[in-house]
Amino acid sequence: MIVCDLCGEAKECLLKEIEGCEYDICKRCWQPIGEKLRGKGRARRKPDPVYVPATTPETTEPPFRPGLPPKIIAAA
Repeated sequence: MIVCDLCGEAKECLLKEIEGCEYDICKRCWQPIGEKLRGKGRARRKPDPVYVPATTPETTEPPFRPGLPPKIIAAA
């Protein structure tokens, strides 16, 4: 239970941020404020899709080339 900042009664309150300040406001007090604010503020935008380019595998030299003898790599 939290004390509502508007009516002063101990109720379950929601934390609302208004103009950079945080307030604990119960649902009954928030309803008229929410109706006044409806339609104001910034419109919600759909997030733009982000396209990630496909990665291409690095071109590596094949282990051997046709027509040439294979390279033998050994450690002593």
